[in-house]
Amino acid sequence: MIPESTGVTKRYIRYTNPTDVSSTPHWGVLEDGTVEELALEPFDGEQRTGTQTRLEEVRLLAPTTPSKILAVGRNFRSHLHGHEAPSEPGLFAKMPSSLIGPGDPIVIPPDAEDLHFEGELVIIIGKLTRNVTTEEASEHVFGVTAGNDVSERAWQDQDLQWLRAKGSDSFGPMGPVLVSGGDYDDLLIETRVNGETLQSERSGDLIFPVEEVISFASRYFTLLPGDAIYTGTPGSTSALNPGDRVEVEVEGVGTLENPVVAA
Repeated sequence: MIPESTGVTKRYIRYTNPTDVSSTPHWGVLEDGTVEELALEPFDGEQRTGTQTRLEEVRLLAPTTPSKILAVGRNFRSHLHGHEAPSEPGLFAKMPSSLIGPGDPIVIPPDAEDLHFEGELVIIIGKLTRNVTTEEASEHVFGVTAGNDVSERAWQDQDLQWLRAKGSDSFGPMGPVLVSGGDYDDLLIETRVNGETLQSERSGDLIFPVEEVISFASRYFTLLPGDAIYTGTPGSTSALNPGDRVEVEVEGVGTLENPVVAA
């Protein structure tokens, strides 16, 4: 489900032809159930081609093609589970190749032991960002979407770094749309597995707000248009099994839904 635009916000999607797996992905702006194709990605302004398609006639993809994906660990007090609150954002990386879109399967690797969901608000950067202050950071946010920071807990404990545990193929569901122009400081984030709500908290409860995360990250990494930051998951998580269906809903963005399958 994708809410309608409010007039203040705009909704962008990446999409392809659902009947042709080799078709070229396109960017589009979504208005009243109609997708109008864009000539280029929207970060430098809209260039509409005039070609229109109904939303139900396209296959949605992850709504960005980032050069890098960052994420923040333990950014809700409800997710600390006995750990001390961090003094600065705990950043880690996910691989761009981990990205999947709405409806794409989360694939459990053959040797995975304990795969968990993590529903999150995802920030998409809109322009080159380097050494910005917290006051400047909001000017560098293009928009927000929903994401699932899929995590293999056994690998998190075993490995030197979290790259395999967080960045394996299909561990980065994102979508369904990229919402630009809205308020992201107090949005409800909910995660459901097989229809049961297992996470529910607001982005206003983040330990490190969006602007602080962007400012901190920009000290060390040059963020480019389209880069994504998963901002942290609330509450508790639990294991996923083949046949499960995970939904991450972000208020005003819509619901990202993905099935879970065995490799």
